Amino acid sequence: MRLFSKLGRDPPPTTTDNVEEQNGGRLSDTEKGVEGAQVEDTAQPHRHHVHPDAERAVVRKLDWRVPPLVMSLYLISFLDRSNIGNARIAGMTPDLDLYGNRYQWLLTIFYITYILFEFQTIMWKIVPPHMWASFAILSWGLIATLQSATQSWSGEMACRFFLGATEAGFGPGIPYLLSFFYLRHELGLRIGFFLSAAPLATSFAGALAYGITSGHSKLANWRLLFLVEGLPTILMAPVAFFFLPDSPDKAKFLNEEEKLIAKARGVRQVGDTERIGGVVWKDVGAALLDAKCWFTALMYFSCNVSFSSLPVFLPTILTDMGFNAIDSQGLTAPPFFISFLITIFSTYVADRIQQRGYMLMFLSCVGGIGYVLLATCKTVGVRYFGVFLAAAGVFPCIANILPWVLNNQGSDTRRGTGMVILNVIGQCGPLLGTNIFPTSDGPRYVKGQSICAAFIFFNGLLAFGLRTLLVWENKKLDEKYGPQVARVISQTGDPAGKESVVAEENYGPTFRYIL
Repeated sequence: MRLFSKLGRDPPPTTTDNVEEQNGGRLSDTEKGVEGAQVEDTAQPHRHHVHPDAERAVVRKLDWRVPPLVMSLYLISFLDRSNIGNARIAGMTPDLDLYGNRYQWLLTIFYITYILFEFQTIMWKIVPPHMWASFAILSWGLIATLQSATQSWSGEMACRFFLGATEAGFGPGIPYLLSFFYLRHELGLRIGFFLSAAPLATSFAGALAYGITSGHSKLANWRLLFLVEGLPTILMAPVAFFFLPDSPDKAKFLNEEEKLIAKARGVRQVGDTERIGGVVWKDVGAALLDAKCWFTALMYFSCNVSFSSLPVFLPTILTDMGFNAIDSQGLTAPPFFISFLITIFSTYVADRIQQRGYMLMFLSCVGGIGYVLLATCKTVGVRYFGVFLAAAGVFPCIANILPWVLNNQGSDTRRGTGMVILNVIGQCGPLLGTNIFPTSDGPRYVKGQSICAAFIFFNGLLAFGLRTLLVWENKKLDEKYGPQVARVISQTGDPAGKESVVAEENYGPTFRYIL
């Protein structure tokens, strides 16, 4: 309580009951935003204010523990799903008779079940996250490891089937979980750290595969690859169970004073301190009818055509450029490491300027140009440069789309439903992406590269369309409630218009869409 007493202000409410008393009873997610704003007109204007230095200290503590943990978990998740591309050129093709379109089916079956089990995203709101995450991690870790023992194509098909079903319970829900910890203007960078694990995993996969396949083990190199990369996943399940917090105010690494600050941030976000458990079905229906959810879902689809195909086909593409199998494993690492850095930088910039649409348009152009070079050029050096551009555009695009969904839905249920729509539609992209690089199109794969280029440019067009829609909707909100800063001043008494109100991230007079 010391931090608040120094300010001469009341501490934030520490229980859900306190919040309900101010709002006149239990409200739906969406109603909290409007009602909370009305309460602030008559209540103490600074009741939920936290000293900026104290708040920054709490956010720093969260930053050192939550994003690194979910990033490392997603790294092993992406590694386990995409290392099949490295296994393919490490001897798996002749051992499992992967001729014709059998390899494409191994990729496709993963995403079929990934799509069918996308409903598990909403489990992050119903089940305590540390329990759900550890269950999902243990499940896919066991299956990923068992791939090393498969003796036939049908056996590997079964493994990929269950791998998709179990991984669907983890990755799509993490951005939603992060929205419980961070405010709208903080969320993008943290999702960027989380998603940057995808290109980092791919570069790590190339380097690891290079080390494994260059040795002479009694076990087939591709089997050793699945074994070495699958076992650490199993070991991470108890780590998630004991160290992944369900929410900021339940984080074991925060002291009581810091938990009060975390609760105050939660009240500031959505007008409540308890965000796990229960779904508001009215908000589910509203999200399903919201065009913004479908814009971002189509954008995710467009990016996923490339996002899914680039890691698993790049080793083969490099081999067909003339590099031997071992060098191809190593050459996959540099483009994806650059993409890892750009993913973090682009989300940081988009958070700072609060302009995700412009960032997505720029990144789409970069990725599209890369694919154009891959489709039209014959020189190996130019084509390899095209790989750098493609990776630098596709992965950062994904990292900027996800926070845009969460930024522009005004309740927890709507944010969760938006993520379900995003993933159900968006994960259909890999069904196309994993089937546009048949062996017969080698060595240049012009058709596949052209399709990826078209979709990444289409993503930029969709970003322009969504941004235009959001500008129009913000103007309507300004006409209805008055300019945003003026409204904050009238509710908080803060002449700078920077003071926070209750449930500022739920729909209400102060809510505006992030462009």
